[in-house]
Amino acid sequence: MSEREPMIEAIDLCKYYGSFAAIDHLSFTIRRGEVVAFLGPNGAGKSTTMKILTGYLAPTSGTARLAGVDVVRDRIRAVEKLGYLPENGPLYPEMTPRELLTFFGEARGMSRSQIGERLDFVTHECALQDLLDKPIGKCSKGQKQRTGMAQALLHDPEVLIMDEPTTGLDPNQIRHVRELIKKLGETRTILLSTHLFQEVEAMAGRLMLVNDGKLAFDGTPADFKARGQGQMDKAFHAMTGAN
Repeated sequence: MSEREPMIEAIDLCKYYGSFAAIDHLSFTIRRGEVVAFLGPNGAGKSTTMKILTGYLAPTSGTARLAGVDVVRDRIRAVEKLGYLPENGPLYPEMTPRELLTFFGEARGMSRSQIGERLDFVTHECALQDLLDKPIGKCSKGQKQRTGMAQALLHDPEVLIMDEPTTGLDPNQIRHVRELIKKLGETRTILLSTHLFQEVEAMAGRLMLVNDGKLAFDGTPADFKARGQGQMDKAFHAMTGAN
């Protein structure tokens, strides 16, 4: 195990809805410089885990930390470290990307010069040059996804949690996002949820699979693939009990 500092920590996390355990004593650590793919079938506890890590949901028991900060006890300070891209995340349709990003920058207490500098960065990295002054409501799904990614990156967070980051993008945009995520992952910590095995192999150095609220696999994509005789879909089916 690397000695790099832990940036995302789940420690004995449980979340119950009545007698149903959505996640059941789940523990893992993700360190700086790791890009980790997070997989699981529908209802396995993946979304619940991500909501707890991002502070949107409180666990029944256990601890979640971002960059050493307890997400439940000090949510505001924890999410200052976080850039979050939810799947189909809410964007204000009447705003333009420029207005949206300026609004979020001001809400985070960034100075005008910081906002300008970071706006230039995310505009370039997320290919927003032709969209900055277009109403978000008139943007395509892929354009909205790129705007959401720009919002997640705006404040230069140490931790990025992304849910299906390439949804709605064309092949050229997917390639650009893959390269961006790998580049960002050299100095940051990235947890990305995806259903696409090709995205795992293209971007992640580590793969975690959750099933029935428990961690079913934690290792390299190559090791996971080997469990399925060289095929990721076979490994996934074998470990999630699918027929």
